[in-house]
Order: sequence, then C-alpha cells, then structure tokens
Amino acid sequence: MLSFTWKVFTETGNIDMYLLFKELEKEKYNKYKNKLDENQKLAKVDF
Repeated sequence: MLSFTWKVFTETGNIDMYLLFKELEKEKYNKYKNKLDENQKLAKVDF
C-alpha cells in the first residue's frame, strides 16, 4: 500500500496521497516498534 500511494503522489502531485502515505508510514513504524517492545519484554522474563 505504501508503494502505491507514493507512486500516485509522485505521478500526480496530489497532496492527499502524500498525507495518506505519511499516515500509513507512521502506522507501519508504530506496529514495528510495538512488536519490538513486546519482544524485548519477553526476552527480559526471568525463569
């Protein structure tokens, strides 16, 4: 989805596509960061 919105933006210059791209990019980063934080918490569990 990111590549599609970026392609549409670069071909049309549509600012709404750029804003959608940035929103999707931020969501993807936040998902990655949350998963990384979860994995780090699991790694710290003492047995």
